[in-house]
Amino acid sequence: MAEREVPGWVSEHIRRYLDSNGEDGHIWNGVPTLLLTTTGRRTGKARTTPLIYGKVEGEETYVIVASRGGAEHHPSWFLNLVESPSVELRVGSDVFDANARTAGPDEKPALWNMMAGIWPQYNEYQAKTDRVIPVVILERV
Repeated sequence: MAEREVPGWVSEHIRRYLDSNGEDGHIWNGVPTLLLTTTGRRTGKARTTPLIYGKVEGEETYVIVASRGGAEHHPSWFLNLVESPSVELRVGSDVFDANARTAGPDEKPALWNMMAGIWPQYNEYQAKTDRVIPVVILERV
């Protein structure tokens, strides 16, 4: 099986984030990003992905969107965390374990609106795919 190919700009973002302990990379294109590390569902290897996030006010709960730019299929990181919901997060210099779950129908609308307020392109991504884009809740362990 071939190694996962990651676009060069993504690898560079992760490298800068890690090398600077979050000083360079936490804010990307004006929005906050975290590093999500999942366990590969086929390889068992750690897989790290930078993602835009929101934070639920007053809670240790983070929110991400499995948009993949509106592609037809879910991103690999989402499939990985569905299989194994124990993940590691790096938010700036803070590194911690979290449990991931997909937002339910009662939770999703408010969380989607919060995330579209941070990154309005999420609405465009949803409009260009028939796939229902999941919103993921990450709760600090």
